[in-house]
Amino acid sequence: MKFIDMLLFGIYPYVASAIFFLGCLLRYEREQYTWRAQSSQLLSNKHFRIASILFHVGIIMIFAGHFAGLVIPYEVWEFVGIDLPTKQLIALGVGGLFGIICFVGMTMLVYRRLFNPRVRASSSLMDTLILLVIYWQLILGILTIFVSTGHMSGYVMKDLMSWSRYLLTFRPAEAIEFVDGLHWIYKAHVFWGITLFVLFPFSRLVHIWSVPVGYFGRNYQVVRRRFGAK
Repeated sequence: MKFIDMLLFGIYPYVASAIFFLGCLLRYEREQYTWRAQSSQLLSNKHFRIASILFHVGIIMIFAGHFAGLVIPYEVWEFVGIDLPTKQLIALGVGGLFGIICFVGMTMLVYRRLFNPRVRASSSLMDTLILLVIYWQLILGILTIFVSTGHMSGYVMKDLMSWSRYLLTFRPAEAIEFVDGLHWIYKAHVFWGITLFVLFPFSRLVHIWSVPVGYFGRNYQVVRRRFGAK
């Protein structure tokens, strides 16, 4: 079991990171015309807006929560007065809320992708695959909530935070010690989360890099009526 843990949670994250960064760089350099969201809204707009909003709001908040939970050291949380059990309770509540929001939106998008003839015909294999993997990963994440309610001491959260810390400081042999005794549902959730980084450069998810942050700070555009126009 230690060998499998080392392979999946000690080596695989670095392989996935290399594919993620190099793949995105090469795709941007060589295939810029494919660097877009490839929205299918024009093909079918029924319920698309609400589904897209629910999905994006949910997934952004879930990502932010995972970043805060895995990357920010637990000592920082304790310094601001939040112990691990309290942090776990907050994570269950906030994560559960936005997980449900995202699940509703994703269910609508998956149904649309699979059963709308026009959308399905315009979808590539990767379009469908990446959507289903995200959907599966979301379901696993929601299932971890039910498992987590059985142990509210926060030790699982601390183990995952420690695993992330040792990986980020390039100590995989020590990192896998913290995933050895975890419930399989957590391991599956982590594995598929890492796998998303492998698939990222080859999917339409690359458009995330092009989020128009500068739009909010740009100067106003002044539009004037042409002389003599009515």
